[in-house]
Amino acid sequence: MESRRSFLQKTALATTALGLFPAGQYAFNSMQELPVLRVGLIGVGLRGTNHLNNLLLREDVSITALCDTDPSRLELCSGLIEKSGKPKAQTFGELPYSYRDLLALENVDAVVISTPWQWHTPMAVDAMKAGKYTGLEVSAAMTLEECWDLVNTHENTGTHLMLLENVNYRRDILAVLRMVREGVFGEMVHFRCGYQHDLREVKFNNGKQPYGGGVEFGEKAISEARWRTEYSLKRNADVYPTHGLGPVAVMADVNRGNRLLSLTSNATKAIGLHNHIVQKGGKEHPNAALKFKQGDVITSTIETARGETIIVTHDCNLPRPYSLGFRVQGAKGLWEVDGSRIYIEGKSAPHRWDEADPWLDRYDHPLWQKYGEYASGSGHGGMDFFVLHAFVESARKGVSPPIDVYDAASWSAVTPLSERSIAENGAPQFFPDFTRGKWMQRKPYNWIKDSY
Repeated sequence: MESRRSFLQKTALATTALGLFPAGQYAFNSMQELPVLRVGLIGVGLRGTNHLNNLLLREDVSITALCDTDPSRLELCSGLIEKSGKPKAQTFGELPYSYRDLLALENVDAVVISTPWQWHTPMAVDAMKAGKYTGLEVSAAMTLEECWDLVNTHENTGTHLMLLENVNYRRDILAVLRMVREGVFGEMVHFRCGYQHDLREVKFNNGKQPYGGGVEFGEKAISEARWRTEYSLKRNADVYPTHGLGPVAVMADVNRGNRLLSLTSNATKAIGLHNHIVQKGGKEHPNAALKFKQGDVITSTIETARGETIIVTHDCNLPRPYSLGFRVQGAKGLWEVDGSRIYIEGKSAPHRWDEADPWLDRYDHPLWQKYGEYASGSGHGGMDFFVLHAFVESARKGVSPPIDVYDAASWSAVTPLSERSIAENGAPQFFPDFTRGKWMQRKPYNWIKDSY
């Protein structure tokens, strides 16, 4: 931790790590670079607190305000700021819309929003209207109307939004992206991805423990079980698509020379959460009578303008090990994350898989090579370091971020489109062109640079 703090106090990273994105090329309303970014945090639950801890290590960031409707979280995070030796932050949260008082502060340049999903778009829209550079946790929006709200607000105000999709910065993902950019797989043809994560212990608890320990949700529970489980009860949709789709969308140049065209989705029956309730709470528990709407496994197939297909899987209500299920396939070979295996025509033995690790080491992203040790301890295997750094540097320079509002809208649109397709027995649904045709001229971000 101390080595990471010392590193972040240096100014070198602020300049060299801009290889994550081109600074001025996509600027919308660039401003003079801020020596210190004044940040307000809206939502300081478990995720928001993780962001706070990482931001407190930076000398180029000042935490000036916190907002949360839970007084205990404000107290905890105020204590973390005091312990760090940084100035005290103003706190807000007495009412649901107290975050607007935070947005009215002149000493807030940027905000990080880490709240329940239903608040993401309303808060992000208000933040952009207030002129605050906006960092938004995933998913960005839950309806097509909300997707358009984000895009329209950005275009009307000129204020930037970055979707804080940390999986785009995972070490193996950036190595495979480098291989894609350097043509190792040849012309891209097909991708698979998803969110396959047993969340039964997250979606239920007894109101005393953050995870597990019961079968309650909603007002009787705490943490994510207070709100996340409701989506499984009421919506039959892929409600969390961006961890998988985000990385492969970048590999496929979506919104920058390519775009998502159409989607078909199907859902299995829903038995996983009911079985969990019966197992943990018994057949007589009141929640055992509930009928959950979300299918246990939801499969969506997306077509792109360039002719690639992307299969996205949502699988969170059944017992299983964690996997995002990545598969990246081109004309010359493919990589699969499960089993960590790869095949490259002319390099691998015919019809035999290679172990992926030597290839991933060979194409390790320069940012991970240089700064990987400093990213340790930041959360999610180091991904949180890089995604938050990209946000801070984009906001300090007032430039368009590497994962922008058009990405936020198009990736999040999978949720309402999958819901509609499932309801219509797998009928195709069509993605709006959130860029209004600009995708044909926009060039891919230069995530891979020759030197750093």
